[in-house]
Amino acid sequence: MLHALLRSRMIQGRILLLTICAAGIGGTFQFGYNLSIINAPTLHIQEFTNETWQARTGEPLPDHLVLLMWSLIVSLYPLGGLFGALLAGPLAITLGRKKSLLVNNIFVVSAAILFGFSRKAGSFEMIMLGRLLVGVNAGVSMNIQPMYLGESAPKELRGAVAMSSAIFTALGIVMGQVVGLRELLGGPQAWPLLLASCLVPGALQLASLPLLPESPRYLLIDCGDTEACLAALRRLRGSGDLAGELEELEEERAACQGCRARRPWELFQHRALRRQVTSLVVLGSAMELCGNDSVYAYASSVFRKAGVPEAKIQYAIIGTGSCELLTAVVSVAGVDEGWGVQAGLTSTSPPPRPRQSSFPWTLYLAMACIFAFILSFGIGPAGVTGILATELFDQMARPAACMVCGALMWIMLILVGLGFPFIMEALSHFLYVPFLGVCVCGAIYTGLFLPETKGKTFQEISKELHRLNFPRRAQGPTWRSLEVIQSTEL
Repeated sequence: MLHALLRSRMIQGRILLLTICAAGIGGTFQFGYNLSIINAPTLHIQEFTNETWQARTGEPLPDHLVLLMWSLIVSLYPLGGLFGALLAGPLAITLGRKKSLLVNNIFVVSAAILFGFSRKAGSFEMIMLGRLLVGVNAGVSMNIQPMYLGESAPKELRGAVAMSSAIFTALGIVMGQVVGLRELLGGPQAWPLLLASCLVPGALQLASLPLLPESPRYLLIDCGDTEACLAALRRLRGSGDLAGELEELEEERAACQGCRARRPWELFQHRALRRQVTSLVVLGSAMELCGNDSVYAYASSVFRKAGVPEAKIQYAIIGTGSCELLTAVVSVAGVDEGWGVQAGLTSTSPPPRPRQSSFPWTLYLAMACIFAFILSFGIGPAGVTGILATELFDQMARPAACMVCGALMWIMLILVGLGFPFIMEALSHFLYVPFLGVCVCGAIYTGLFLPETKGKTFQEISKELHRLNFPRRAQGPTWRSLEVIQSTEL
């Protein structure tokens, strides 16, 4: 009997782990990978852009226009992410969570072809279009992957499973930095292959994810397919007692009976969703406006400004990704501590100007502060903020909430990505001062207004939020009778 129970637990853990890996490798891993690989060929792509322009017009581009073109190449990635975030909700509802992740790889394949042939074609526009397409891929996957994993994981493991999105993001960042080394694909001739290497994670997901189950919540609540839901639960949980979890799903389905999936703008119109929407907007915006992700795209420039020797910059860049990966793997701290620590460390992260080279210790201090800033980001904001839409909203509002969260995140990343090089030029060693205020606001809001969700079912979280949104009402929401629904309209 004990042997059979242990065997069931092992099967449960194995299938859940494979589901996490298959969703992550083509999901947030791609986001981190494509965010960081653009940094290594910075000078090569700028030279290629200038040479191409000169071959067409006979005149080289002025330095400020080269910088502007480079900012556009970097910022087209979050612009594509914005389009992907808006596409994620309809995809998640019409195709389901798993099929949406699979279909999403069409954008990666198209982008890899454009990157691979851009140099031979003499077209920097192909690089721009490719960056837009991988951005669309990242926008879709970053919204659907947490939704898929959050709905598939048992409640006692939901927090740890949710943190896997941050782990795969950090792993993608590190892998992009390693592959971008001059000794590998970061050389002046190999950079088209470096950009096209995003095809590998996509191929791995296409080979593995079809073998794994769909989200049980989607199958029962959205599709009304009880048998398929039970089959998915048995694969994810083993042959143990599923009565308790099935009862929770039935309660949530009863609560959503007669409802259609909410549209994004409807979230802002319902008082019952006021606390959830406010938390989503404030913390989702703060996660990008804190400036952490822009450090990866412009890491070479940041370390060059800090006075790091040119030959050692690529290794310092790997240190930034390794810091976030380390914290994503071992962190057990809460999001409120993470924002607070990051606010403190942002205030100590100014890269010194070269005129400070008479004090060699300032170089190491600046690098240590940058690493500490990234470590603090990984402690809380990186993992926890990304799953707010999954935990704070019910099944009918969750796709729309993911769209809102994703759209906000990518809009903020576009703004920071476009403005970061100019902020760096203007503020120099006071570069991180604007981001300090963002981190302080995020820490204050989290500590005062964000409810605790650890170890609670979605229904328990919903009741707690209802109490916060209607503090004067003693009674909770009224649950309707049990009925199968088909929520196929966004």
